[in-house]
Amino acid sequence: MILEEQRGLHEDVERLEQGICDRLLDDPKHIRDRLNRDHQIAGFLNRMQEQSRRLLSTYNDSDGARTREIQAISTGDPFDEFYKQLGDIKDFHRRYPNEPVENLERAYKKRAPGEGEITTSEVDNMFTGEEAYGRFFDLTTLHEDYLNLPSVKGAKRLTYLQYLDVFDIFTPPQCPIKRPDKMTDQYFQYVGALASYLESFMRRTRPLEDLDKLFASFDQDFEKAWTSNEMSGWQSEDQSSRPTTEGTGEGAWCPDCEREFKNDSVYKAHLSGKKHIRAAEAREAHAESTAENGETNGSTNGAANARGSSVQRLKERAVAEREFRVRKLTSAMQTERSDTRVNVERKQSLTDRERQQELAALYAQAEETTEQRREDESDEDREEKIYNPLKLPLAWDGKPIPFWLYKLHGLGVEFPCEICGNFVYMGRRAFDKHFNEARHIYGLKCLGITNTSLFREITGIMDAEKLWAKIQSDKKEKTSTENVVQMEDGEGNVMPEKVYYDLQKQGLL
Repeated sequence: MILEEQRGLHEDVERLEQGICDRLLDDPKHIRDRLNRDHQIAGFLNRMQEQSRRLLSTYNDSDGARTREIQAISTGDPFDEFYKQLGDIKDFHRRYPNEPVENLERAYKKRAPGEGEITTSEVDNMFTGEEAYGRFFDLTTLHEDYLNLPSVKGAKRLTYLQYLDVFDIFTPPQCPIKRPDKMTDQYFQYVGALASYLESFMRRTRPLEDLDKLFASFDQDFEKAWTSNEMSGWQSEDQSSRPTTEGTGEGAWCPDCEREFKNDSVYKAHLSGKKHIRAAEAREAHAESTAENGETNGSTNGAANARGSSVQRLKERAVAEREFRVRKLTSAMQTERSDTRVNVERKQSLTDRERQQELAALYAQAEETTEQRREDESDEDREEKIYNPLKLPLAWDGKPIPFWLYKLHGLGVEFPCEICGNFVYMGRRAFDKHFNEARHIYGLKCLGITNTSLFREITGIMDAEKLWAKIQSDKKEKTSTENVVQMEDGEGNVMPEKVYYDLQKQGLL
């Protein structure tokens, strides 16, 4: 029954699409609920791809079964084929009487807590308590592994807070591990575990992103850098034997001391130091002894040394690839890294009692959020879905207003106001009302206008500024006219004070 199988696959794909849409309409506030939703959507997408591949294979009809079934239905008696398939169905249920029927409508539908919804989700067991549902890194175990490395034991012991700043740095002076020490199995396992943890953390926190494509781009970038011999700290022997090599930035690299310097002047001053001279002599002696051994052993040993150097280079490539991936993954999760550092600093400043109180508050908040989510889901299930394709405003009862009322009040007409930050008001009533609202009054005050009652129907900034300047100038003229002192002579003539005193001095009064 190829056609029935295709029909079922089509229905399954449509149900998956509807289930994804239902979950995308939700906007959970808690990070646990958001991650749970994203992982459910990711699972639905994977199943949709699998069902689509099966559906495509049935349409390709490589064995010709679909063509034969269509011919049997179209050419012969349709009832014969119908009763034949009906007999097959009855025979199947006779052999498997307790086989449950798959209800695709309920398979991907969001269920309320009373309908058998599972209270615990896969996200609850996916993160540790330190990770806080993907908000912070949990590198405590890797920090212990780092401190137990042989080349780190003799160096300065780093605290966990300091380790968070330098765990993705693999070159001196921040990293005390030199190139020969990185070829040990213990270091290889450590850097591999670090890269695996960061990759797993990104997959758990970003289930809807195309991470395979991102990781493939990391591999391409590493291949390009390794081929061009641009990996810092992993240059080949002919590259590292040069007196200076490029490091990170504008600095210089000393292959004898395996150390990077910020600029050439510091590097040149370092060349005359005793430590550098001893390191250079030791390296030269090692190179001479290697050359002498190669000449003594002959061409056979030379070939063996070449094979050994190629194997050594492959080991270096494997270690460098993991270091490169750690750097790339960390740069892609800088927010989580900074949040982790802030969280560790905050926890270190708390007392044991405060930590216990914080843990109890988190448990209480989680329980309260779960209970609130159950109530919200039950309320949403009780409410009917509102059909509002025209995006009409909602009335007091939560239903869209009639379309004739929408047109009567002119709610489809836009009234922009530049003073309110180019906010658009729908309808004349809302536009007239907004002149007395806080948004418009605050916009006028930002322009230096205090008397807002005179600026009704004015929505442009330039118009408001011109009107305010006109009001201020008229006010100044009126004030200057009112402040003139009037004088009266003996005959009752009124004149300004200045004119009165001038006439008095001339003896004309």
